[in-house]
Amino acid sequence: MTVFFTADQHFGHTNIIEYCKRPFETVEEMDEALIGFWNKVVQPTDTVFVLGDFAFKHPETYKARLNGIIHLMDGSHDSYDEGIKLCVVKQKRYFPDNPEYKDISLCHFAMRSWDKSHYGTWHLFGHHHGNLEPYGLSFDCGVDCWNYYPISIKQVAKKMATLKPIIDFSLH
Repeated sequence: MTVFFTADQHFGHTNIIEYCKRPFETVEEMDEALIGFWNKVVQPTDTVFVLGDFAFKHPETYKARLNGIIHLMDGSHDSYDEGIKLCVVKQKRYFPDNPEYKDISLCHFAMRSWDKSHYGTWHLFGHHHGNLEPYGLSFDCGVDCWNYYPISIKQVAKKMATLKPIIDFSLH
């Protein structure tokens, strides 16, 4: 089983194509491409944390077509009134079966400070569609930053190895 992270699919959202300059002619083409990219890397037993802005409407329709055990977090455009059960993910999530990975703060929005950020914990976010530079050990895991694919925990670790931790001794 692999753990993946992603955000900002905006399934069913026609205007996101123009807003983010996505290389698709129609929302149907975008949706099918995103589903194909997802299912190419995510297996049915994998876990996927979606950090918001999953679907403009009818999220259960899209979720049913995607591989993996999917945990949805609220984003700025989500409206889950169709009865889909949201997984409430605490900001800090530890992966005990992978002790080399740090605690990870998951949130739709980028934070300048998160729990134990000055001790080297990680932070993943979405919302910014690649328009916000990493800060400390944090970065945007949204599809617009990762060629429209979810990213694995190993990819997260590799990216984090290129970043510099926040060192703020006033926080101790």
